[in-house]
This record gives sequence, structure tokens and C-alpha cells, in this order.
Amino acid sequence: MTTNQIANRLVELCRKGEFETAQKELFAENAMSIEAQAGGGFEKETKGLKAIIEKGKQWNNMVESMKKLEVSEPMVASNSFACTMHMDVTMKNKDHMDMTELCTYEVKNGKIVSEHFFN
Repeated sequence: MTTNQIANRLVELCRKGEFETAQKELFAENAMSIEAQAGGGFEKETKGLKAIIEKGKQWNNMVESMKKLEVSEPMVASNSFACTMHMDVTMKNKDHMDMTELCTYEVKNGKIVSEHFFN
């Protein structure tokens, strides 16, 4: 897949909330995920597809309800792309989070090898 195809597919799946499907389909086995900051039970860096999928499961288990999920169209370069993701969620501990992150991705050999989130 080209970087453009990967970017569009990732956006399509994320808009449906199908994050694990996106990871299994589009990420390299040795991919790295870098959060904007450590906290909430999450490390700053997560290495490897299995660990990234597990991090997603942990996040899902913490969410009580999602009121809004919006993902922008991707901006694509030759081996990278970026989009914004806006989530309005209520956590199981009743904390409310309304956040927008810039999500950047690096692609090598037809797979996402890194994702980096910025607030």
C-alpha cells in the first residue's frame, strides 16, 4: 500500500472507532507509539504491535462513553502523514475528557512504523 492509501484507510477505520482493526491491518510488528505525555497508566513510549494493541484495550476499558469522535482528512507526504483526532469521552471514574490531538505517522515498506500524538 502507498502512504496515501494507508492514510486514507487509517482515517476510515478510526472514524468508525475500529482502532484495533487499523493497527492489525496497517501497523508493522515492530511499530512504536509515542504519547503526548506519560500518565493515566500509560507509558510515554509503547514498542511493538502486540503492546500497542494491549494499550488500546486498556484505554477502551477505561472509557464509559464516547460522545464524539472526529478524525480529519489526512495530510500526506511521501513517507508520513498527519491528521487530527477529537474525542469527547467520559471515563469510568467519571472524569470528562474533551481533547484534540495531532496524530503523526511514519510509513516504511507499506506499514506504519511509528505514531506520535501531540496535544
